[in-house]
Amino acid sequence: MKLVTFTTSTNPHPTPGALVNENEVVDLTAFGHASVLAFIEAGEQAFVDARANMAKLSRLPLAGVKLVAPIPRPPRIFAIGLNYQKHAAESNMQVQKVPTVFLKLSSSVVGPEHPIILPRISTQPDYEAEFAVVIGKPGYQIPANRAMEHVFGYTIVNDVSARDIQLATSQWTMGKSFPTFTPLGPAITTADEVADPHNLAISLTINGETLQSSNTNDLIFKIPALIEHLSSLTPLEAGDIISTGTPEGVGLGRKPQRWLKPGEEVVVTIEKLGSLRNRTQAE
Repeated sequence: MKLVTFTTSTNPHPTPGALVNENEVVDLTAFGHASVLAFIEAGEQAFVDARANMAKLSRLPLAGVKLVAPIPRPPRIFAIGLNYQKHAAESNMQVQKVPTVFLKLSSSVVGPEHPIILPRISTQPDYEAEFAVVIGKPGYQIPANRAMEHVFGYTIVNDVSARDIQLATSQWTMGKSFPTFTPLGPAITTADEVADPHNLAISLTINGETLQSSNTNDLIFKIPALIEHLSSLTPLEAGDIISTGTPEGVGLGRKPQRWLKPGEEVVVTIEKLGSLRNRTQAE
């Protein structure tokens, strides 16, 4: 199942939905869920009920709705740095013994087709294609061998970064949390549809040019290790996002360095999950 949040011309309120094919969406409020987050929080039975009764609901043409981020304000966004072997190498950084973790503020989240606003204060805006995990079952001190039980599904993140702001300090959160710096979506694909999350093609293009192309099999810390580590520090909540890091090819690591410019279309594509499209715009 692919979960989305959408608005329509007659209803601007974000509405939870599910894609029933590539061209139609159903409204999940019929099952009593006010949001995708509420659907996730309702647990396994909500998923079972929705799947069993989906065919009974009326469908809206996907072309007639506007998709926003599937969880417009996630409880928390845990981002993992330097988590692809080749990206660590291009950054001239040693592979870490424990995951490098920073937060992205939920206020930076936008959905597909929403502009990425390049702030006036930064001259080095960068892109980062990322595969993200959505937590379903809350938990604290989760062992790695039980970690996948806590995964609801997966989505796409573009970890947009103002490198000059980010690298001016050892604390990365603010340089990665400008408004619109976390495009998320277009959907959350439930875990049952992804047989092996550690073997997915991931790529990023700008105006059709491929700048990142890799596979999640290059991840240093896999999903069970990330969940074990994060949950050893803080209880994980339903709807938390773990953005697992970016592969090589970011603008910072290129020679010459390549920064985002206004008027560019940035597309992150991950196998099984689809494509997340956004255009850049000057502040």
